[in-house]
Amino acid sequence: MAKRLDSRSLGMFAAVAAAGNFRHAADTLHMSQPPLSRAIRALEERLGVRLFDRDTQGVALTKAGRKLLPRAQRILRLIAEAEEAIAGDKDPKRLKIGITSAIELNWFSGLAARIGVERPALSVSSVSDTSPRLVRALRMHKLDAAIIALPTEVADLSVTPLDRQPMVVAVSSSHRLARRRAIALIDLLGESVFQFDRARQPAFFDHCQAVFARHGVALNAVPEPADHHVLLAGVANGSALALLPASFMSIRRSGVSYRPLKEGEELSIGVGLATLSEDAELRRLLLNCIEHLVRETSAAAAGPRRGKRGMRGKS
Repeated sequence: MAKRLDSRSLGMFAAVAAAGNFRHAADTLHMSQPPLSRAIRALEERLGVRLFDRDTQGVALTKAGRKLLPRAQRILRLIAEAEEAIAGDKDPKRLKIGITSAIELNWFSGLAARIGVERPALSVSSVSDTSPRLVRALRMHKLDAAIIALPTEVADLSVTPLDRQPMVVAVSSSHRLARRRAIALIDLLGESVFQFDRARQPAFFDHCQAVFARHGVALNAVPEPADHHVLLAGVANGSALALLPASFMSIRRSGVSYRPLKEGEELSIGVGLATLSEDAELRRLLLNCIEHLVRETSAAAAGPRRGKRGMRGKS
């Protein structure tokens, strides 16, 4: 009798459940969408139940799917633990960390090196991506931890807030608004403003839209380039203004001026450390390393520039 469940099928099922649609799940699994859809249908046929309700917006777990998901996640976790235990001391333990592409913080670049100082036996690597994709990878055990932007949907994960960044306005140095000490949202009416796609950061996008609505402002939004340097080049040449976390002010670009946004605190974006709930030891290690890096970067900036925001204990 053929087995109805196997680790490969469970991994694909868990990926679709975490992503909420087949396209994003296929990206996470580094495969195309059609074979993933076929594999899930074959799994449903073997089990004799539907695991997902499908529509044009994505997928949702059925009652059977909701029963299977925590068991599938537990099986996948046990398999990963078994593989690690068998490896023993033959190879150094690997640690893979995701880092959000939404924020530029000085200590990001030193995190892998600092972990290596604390735990020389660890082989550390990092990857940069949008926060929702990092969260999906963490749930799929493709990452051990992630530094993410907040708000982000993080149900079932342990998240420790680290910092909160107010938004500032990046404007061409020749623009009339560059002459102001501070800029208000109302001043942006009639101006082209770069705006990121909602799919990249849904929770934060919705938060920003709520603030805009509260102030009666509808921005003339133009698609924001994913690459920060391309974005700032567009600001410099006058293509559009940009609302950015305050940490971007550390990126010096000819022709770009940064001005405080009067509603910057309302639009602020958080930074958090996300791990699986059971990884308390890893969480403590990473928090200690981040604390050390924040102190180092704050001390280095204390001479010429004071007031650098550091790690916070709460959001």
